[in-house]
Amino acid sequence: MSNYLYILVAFLVIYAVRVLPLTLIRKPIKNRFIRSFLYYVPYVTLAVMTFPAIVRVTEQPAAGAAALIAGIAAAWKGCKLLTVAAVCCAVVFILETFL
Repeated sequence: MSNYLYILVAFLVIYAVRVLPLTLIRKPIKNRFIRSFLYYVPYVTLAVMTFPAIVRVTEQPAAGAAALIAGIAAAWKGCKLLTVAAVCCAVVFILETFL
């Protein structure tokens, strides 16, 4: 019975989060703070979901941390996403294989 209750609560929360903004907010949002907050929400969510996995998925957490630093450096220099991913994979492969 409690599983059905959990599913119902999850449904109501997800439904409320998706439907209420569509029904309650009809005008364009003009507040600069709220607009910038909403702009960065997907990026923060993605970072929060992937950051722990970057460090924990490797055999040695130091390899994951080094790959994270290398990926940030590659992205900072303007590399595309595929290049950044390849750099991170190469760093993990080299550190896991040879150290």
